[in-house]
Amino acid sequence: MREYIVNTDMAVEFYKHSHKTDDGLVRYYEVEVDSALAEKLGKPRGKYATLETQVVLAGNSAEYDRVSDALCACIGGYCGGYDKALVVGLGNPDLTADALGDRVFKRLAVNRHVSPDKYICALTPNVLGMTGIESYDIICAVAERVQPDVVVVVDALTAAATERIASAFQVTDSGITPGSGVDNHRRRLDSRSLGRPVVSIGVPLVVYSSTIAREYCSTDECCGRDMIVTPKDVDILVEDCAKIIAKAINGAFA
Repeated sequence: MREYIVNTDMAVEFYKHSHKTDDGLVRYYEVEVDSALAEKLGKPRGKYATLETQVVLAGNSAEYDRVSDALCACIGGYCGGYDKALVVGLGNPDLTADALGDRVFKRLAVNRHVSPDKYICALTPNVLGMTGIESYDIICAVAERVQPDVVVVVDALTAAATERIASAFQVTDSGITPGSGVDNHRRRLDSRSLGRPVVSIGVPLVVYSSTIAREYCSTDECCGRDMIVTPKDVDILVEDCAKIIAKAINGAFA
């Protein structure tokens, strides 16, 4: 049997969490990957926070504000002291499972044009196949012009467990590599490449078919050519996750 490789962007799946709290609605995990661990795991070094909740999958919209507040507090912990934020919505807006960044972008309370000292400004660079321009090149150029204190990047992620689809919100200061979850790696967005702090926020919305096979068949041999799978109601899940994330970002920089 061939060696199984875990395809995931979620820190709680590639490294045992070091801290956990649970208020009955949201479980909060923290992971810190140092340089030695980063080399061993092949993952970027940095701090990772994960908020797990079932409210989106359950369609329990009455509790969305509570989740947004918890996520807002988490984002504030990573962006504390930063007043000027450039928020970037990554992904392909025409592909529902990859449209999280675009949906968040559309709900942001941008105000740089009226509040130059403390603001949110935003952009969505689309994907290379649509624009002919790398996301990095667009973001880098705008950041150089706007000079934000921090770049906040939002993107859909890949999980190694179906139970985390639309039920885990990850925040990290390690940056992000667009397309890495689906083996379409583009230039990495992080503090080194952009010259300023980068905080990324994401929700897993896809898994590999091999992940499902191993969960239900204890093997991935039956999958053949691996496929990427997403829930049938992904359009609703993306919209609801976007509402929660946008409200959290707006609150963190209010």
